[in-house]
Amino acid sequence: MKLSIAALFLGTASAFMAPQQQQPGAGATALAMSGVERNPNFAKLAGGYLFPEIGRRRTAYLEENPEMADRVISLGIGDTTQPIPEHILSGLVGGASKLGTKDGYSGYGAEQGNNELRSKIASVLYKDLIAPEEVFVSDGAKCDIMRVQQMFGSDVVSAVQDPSYPVYVDTSVMLGQTGNQNEETMQYDNIVYMPCTAENGFFPDLASLPRADVVYICSPNNPTGACASREQLEEAVRVCKEKGSILVFDAAYAPFIRTPGVPKSIYEIEGAKEVAIECNSFSKYAGFTGVRLGWTVVPTDLKFSDGTPVRNDFNRVMTTAFNGASNIVQAGGLACLDEEGMKEIDTLIDYYLENAKLLKDAMESIGYNVFGGTDAPYVFVQLPDGKSSWDAFSEILESAQVVTIPGAGFGPGGEGYLRLSAFASRENVEEACTRLKEAMAK
Repeated sequence: MKLSIAALFLGTASAFMAPQQQQPGAGATALAMSGVERNPNFAKLAGGYLFPEIGRRRTAYLEENPEMADRVISLGIGDTTQPIPEHILSGLVGGASKLGTKDGYSGYGAEQGNNELRSKIASVLYKDLIAPEEVFVSDGAKCDIMRVQQMFGSDVVSAVQDPSYPVYVDTSVMLGQTGNQNEETMQYDNIVYMPCTAENGFFPDLASLPRADVVYICSPNNPTGACASREQLEEAVRVCKEKGSILVFDAAYAPFIRTPGVPKSIYEIEGAKEVAIECNSFSKYAGFTGVRLGWTVVPTDLKFSDGTPVRNDFNRVMTTAFNGASNIVQAGGLACLDEEGMKEIDTLIDYYLENAKLLKDAMESIGYNVFGGTDAPYVFVQLPDGKSSWDAFSEILESAQVVTIPGAGFGPGGEGYLRLSAFASRENVEEACTRLKEAMAK
């Protein structure tokens, strides 16, 4: 009986096995591949994602030059380097310790986030411009951009700043919103690329561009370091409302804004709650790049064309595909928003802004046009005419052992620029300035 059941199971299972190919001269078969077709949208993606590609090239350089391992300085990926401050750290430690007690233990929490944290985000960071129930706590803004894309699906047209953070374009491709990449322009069909140049202050003229269903704007901007003015954001809200578009506002670098009157949130603009979603993160606020905690605001007033609240569908994405941010991490988030935690955040931001100033001053001292670095942690350096940003990246790595980011990695509009990140130690930034001034002197 046991043998007959086993035989039946094996016979049934074989019906579901992938096709096999007979190896020449061999009596046995070997599995060559599955019978599942690859998602064609992934085949459209151009090369690897930017930051792993930078890491790959750095690794290849060190394999050829192992003696340089201790000399390499990274001004590349925007990863924080300073320790988490004491009060904020105490929140994380306390959150972990509670799990070891009978009264303090907690399991699954609400997928939308701890209610106390949602309330504190709304009151402390937004001055009650939004309601707590409009806040969705998550594991970071990058992950939330993909969730927003999943909510919108494949039948929308997205508009992105050019240059821009690669996630907006890559997730659009993955979701099937785009055609193929044009080999001449290096742009994907069915995406509206919004030119952001030095001439327009790195902010797009939305009124002159074709309508898109979803418009992605990042301010302070990654990679250009440009910070949108109140007037620019008012115009963006006006145009999106007029055209019936939804604006996705990436405010991950908001705490770097120090200039009075410059909005830190899109909801400081009248009417924005009817057209805009905002994504944000504690990564750069408090050194949480590895801790992972962010949030997205979806206002109740924002609706699809059929009258369905957008918030309802985003809530469905979160409750279906996410189990909520870590209880420990959310305890750290609460500590961030205490008065003492906010002071610690200001100190961290001041540190990185001073780094940005050093980098900006160094590049300007040798004759380069430099953008950003004032209300942002990124410095965008304009290269000499005709200079490839990938060539500049390679030359600087080889001659100065400093990792930068080629502007072309942020889209065709970034060609001719290098992005420098201020998220390094002061010692490394000062040393990098010395090396860059020597390696890049005109």
